[in-house]
Amino acid sequence: MTTLIKNPINFVADIGGTNIRLAQLNQDEQLDHIESYQCRDFDSLAAVIKQYLSEKNITDKTLNACLAIACPVENDQVFMTNMSWSFSKKALKAELKLNNLWLINDYTAIAHAIPQLTSKQKMQVGGGNAIAKKPIAVCGPGTGLGVANLVNVNNHWVCLSGEGGHTDFAPVNLEQVAILQFLFTKYHHVSYEQLLSGLGLEQIYQAIIQNNQLDECKLTAAEISQKAIDGSCKYCLLALEHFCKILGSFAGNLALTGGSFGGVYIAGGIVPRFIDFFKESGFRKCFEQKGRFSDYNQNIPTFVITESQPGMLGAAAYLCQQLLILKSIT
Repeated sequence: MTTLIKNPINFVADIGGTNIRLAQLNQDEQLDHIESYQCRDFDSLAAVIKQYLSEKNITDKTLNACLAIACPVENDQVFMTNMSWSFSKKALKAELKLNNLWLINDYTAIAHAIPQLTSKQKMQVGGGNAIAKKPIAVCGPGTGLGVANLVNVNNHWVCLSGEGGHTDFAPVNLEQVAILQFLFTKYHHVSYEQLLSGLGLEQIYQAIIQNNQLDECKLTAAEISQKAIDGSCKYCLLALEHFCKILGSFAGNLALTGGSFGGVYIAGGIVPRFIDFFKESGFRKCFEQKGRFSDYNQNIPTFVITESQPGMLGAAAYLCQQLLILKSIT
């Protein structure tokens, strides 16, 4: 049961497979006392949070927490995807002596950050104007392909999360058909994540190399993007351009499905590394290229999130919203 207590300490965390970042919220609901820790240095999530609370001398205070974590959080028992930590939400709340604990998926946190972003924390690509309180979509190529939708209900934001990155890849031209055919030699099912991720960029490049009957050359996603940007490899350039176009088609599908007139946002760690290239790529054209509904998507804006810590911002926004809801019913 959640309770509301006057003047608690509110803190948030963004928990990944490598790092965990923690921060307190000050009186203006802004992030303060931000610290980062290496997950491998601790045996459990509780241990690293206890370390932070001890360092900040707030172990004996009334505490509310919102933790954003990169794994499913629907059940009480949580198993981290990319490391060995597992824990019970109820047990964690008791061990840390928390007044309130909210555990949310990392893309739920990123989605909740979006309404808080300023023009300095995002970059628009193409036309369209965001309409206040209309649905928002976000997708993020990274290790995988995260997807979430945000809708406004009674002036509160609600995140609709799912596994949109695993929807079937749909090629829109013969070049993409050839890429799909290459991927069918490796997989029984080809999802968008097999193209829109770090591994995905590598696989697009591999398909181009094979389809041009060239000798295999193993390159990482970082090497492919660098060679594309500096112009040293035309096949890397072609691979990165396909990546941007396929991302545009996918983002356009999200816009059509969700009526995302609040905007479609690109998150994740890949696109910000070549943001100037991305702006000039075929991303926006493919986003809009939807046949009879091209005019529909032309009115929907697209943005790249340039804020380096959207998960922390979103966890803070989620925590503040939950406390506001709690206040309204007590």
